[in-house]
Amino acid sequence: MYVTGRLPLLVAVGAAPVVLLSAAGVDAWLAAAGWVLLCVLAALGDAAAAPDPRRVSVTRATSPRVLLGQPARTDLTLRNTGDRTIRGRIRDAWQPTAGAPADRPAIEIPPGEARTVTVALLPRRRGELRSRFVVIRALGPLRLAGRQARLDAPGAVRVLPPFTARRHLPSRLARLRELDGNTSIQVRGQGTEFDSLREYVRGDDVRSIDWRATARASTTMLRTWRPERDRHVVIVIDTGRTAAARVGDGVRMDAAMEAALLLAALATRAGDHVHLLMFDRVIRARVTRVEGPALLPALVDAMAPVEPQLIDTDWDAAFAQVRALTSRPSLVVLLTAQDAAEAARGFLGSLPALTRSAHVLVGAVTDELDPLPVRPDAADVYRAAAIERSAQDAAVVAAAIGRAGGEAMAATPEELPPRIADRYLALKAAGRL
Repeated sequence: MYVTGRLPLLVAVGAAPVVLLSAAGVDAWLAAAGWVLLCVLAALGDAAAAPDPRRVSVTRATSPRVLLGQPARTDLTLRNTGDRTIRGRIRDAWQPTAGAPADRPAIEIPPGEARTVTVALLPRRRGELRSRFVVIRALGPLRLAGRQARLDAPGAVRVLPPFTARRHLPSRLARLRELDGNTSIQVRGQGTEFDSLREYVRGDDVRSIDWRATARASTTMLRTWRPERDRHVVIVIDTGRTAAARVGDGVRMDAAMEAALLLAALATRAGDHVHLLMFDRVIRARVTRVEGPALLPALVDAMAPVEPQLIDTDWDAAFAQVRALTSRPSLVVLLTAQDAAEAARGFLGSLPALTRSAHVLVGAVTDELDPLPVRPDAADVYRAAAIERSAQDAAVVAAAIGRAGGEAMAATPEELPPRIADRYLALKAAGRL
């Protein structure tokens, strides 16, 4: 049972008769108690006369997946299986981060008929959003009170990473076409293979002259090379405690996801095999042996429900999982945050075992140091000092990564994805991948 706003109004209306009765010599308290009792009995009778909301069957249709920040909707089909018209309101029990409206839609369902109620959603958090039930309130004839019931109607929406770094993809694909398309590169390395022969032009590398073809032709012939395909690119996202630190408007792991998606989209267009591993002490997500257009949907679907864990990452186990994904990785991209040398000892101790067999790129998300205001307060000074100290510690760790055979790269959440993509293209152009 529930009461509506009409019941307190009805009680208030009785104030005037109570005053008149008290002026006529009747006990005011007795008159007020009688009036309140009469109102309560009216509300109870109204609730008893209300139709049973449990006679409504609920069917839900929900968008199964949506990008973070994009609108979604869920349609509730309500069918009245009773013999009385149900008038009232409905509430869909989504969690607050689903962005459901706060209002309660009004419903009126004649017996034997169905109505559809659409609930608009605007998710504010990545992951699984769920609604397990709806609550229906049926009004009584006097609209003083009514009956309510909770009806099971499970529904779920998976909110995917937004992939805002997609805007950097067209320019990087154009550069990739320059490497692998009309303009073949002339530098030969471990990551290049023979493409074709063409005539020598002044300025070309003489080491690429094909002397046998030159002997058969009437002019000097040159071999051209193109980036090798079918390389294995392994992306590891650290989901340990450092991934939970806030940087900018989000957490580090969200920025790492953006970098991973941009690199994966670029590498799969280059013909390379992409593997994803999200790990702390256990595997939180893994995508492997997925090629072509199916790769990005598989990646965002695997990333969506993963949240940072407040534990230290086991890097020996993480690198063992990398070797289990592929026995011959060409590029391993570790998206982590190694800010302090003391905390990074385990990571640095395990890193050489990986750098011996692959090129290792360590990407970290850092906070941007804003200039101090003209009149800074104590909080501004402490924040700037903390960021500066973190930058110095990160530089020490980056130098240690270089000595271990890896390559360190740190940037803000907006700058890290394109920088990692550019480094991938540079390795391709240099014949090292």
